[in-house]
Amino acid sequence: MNIDAFSKHFGDLKDPRQSAKISYPLFDVLFLAVCAIIAGAEGWEDIEDFGEVHLDWFQQKGLFKDGMPVHDTIARIVSRLDPAEFQACFTNWMQVISERSEGELIAIDGKVLRGSYDRESRQSTIHMVSAFATANGVVIGQLKTDAKSNEITAIPELIKLLDIKGCLVSIDAIACQTNIASAIIDNGGDYLLAVKGNQETLAKAVRQALTKKTSVASVTTDVAIEQEHGRIEAREYHVLPAKDLAPQFPDWKGLTSIGVAIGYRIDKLGKESLEYRYYISSAELSKERFAAAVRGHWGIENSLHWVLDATMNEDDCQIYRGDAAEIMACMRHMALNMLRAESSKKASIRRKQKIAAMSSPYLEKVLLAGFNTVGEK
Repeated sequence: MNIDAFSKHFGDLKDPRQSAKISYPLFDVLFLAVCAIIAGAEGWEDIEDFGEVHLDWFQQKGLFKDGMPVHDTIARIVSRLDPAEFQACFTNWMQVISERSEGELIAIDGKVLRGSYDRESRQSTIHMVSAFATANGVVIGQLKTDAKSNEITAIPELIKLLDIKGCLVSIDAIACQTNIASAIIDNGGDYLLAVKGNQETLAKAVRQALTKKTSVASVTTDVAIEQEHGRIEAREYHVLPAKDLAPQFPDWKGLTSIGVAIGYRIDKLGKESLEYRYYISSAELSKERFAAAVRGHWGIENSLHWVLDATMNEDDCQIYRGDAAEIMACMRHMALNMLRAESSKKASIRRKQKIAAMSSPYLEKVLLAGFNTVGEK
């Protein structure tokens, strides 16, 4: 495989080391780490072991001419990188290979890296906010929240980095803030924001406006019913124009639609639950598009967060040296994107990782697919 594509997007990262003390080129170490994580590596020793086993393959590409570095050296190099620079390289890469389509849903959500807690310095766990393109199941950008802040301050900064023109951006209730809504509009997108108690007046007005629509007398037969794992779930969606509501809330830029997702569940023990989730949007939404967007946002848990934890063991990753936890989180997103882009092998992410660990030709296929196009889920 030609590694020029990787070099094009990540070759200009600044090396934090003194030039006189460099034994292993930064590019070589970065390429090794990404390849190893694609193949299932979870820590520094895993990356070293992968490199030793595949040293001939790397040297055939002109890398590691003096042999493979030990895991402490790999950790020291990666942990000193500038995470903002690395994130920018990642985002630029995704914008080049993954064009946004009109009306595409981008779900933004946060996730705590539970293994990133530093017991020695008592440094808090890292909280990452990711933007997930639901149509093809890839992460298009991510950002770490400040140590003394939360998603509310990180999301507007992430939005500035993304190409969201013509897209519908969905976020949970924590981000139902006027400045976030404005940031999405100003960057050419539309918002779909969940509304809860943190916007009490708005939530009450939305709920009252939709009360008649969701009354027993007006319930339609347009209900989706699913039965799996011993439980039954029924979902119903309603959406209305916000023309009567918008003048009451002028700070909500572009407010056009309001909606509610109603979920009823009965588990295998007979326990019942009924939930109403209310939303506001700057887009003119049909019931079908609203329902698809709500379901798409919920899917980020299964399509991204669950895969990172269950398949890549992200929560168990005890890496917290320097900025390594943030860099490694980004590398896992890179690996997941590329594994999904490779479509010649119809297999789970975990199985693809195992094949990539055993087969250099298949690893090259994954790299080639990732740095040329983004495939379907």
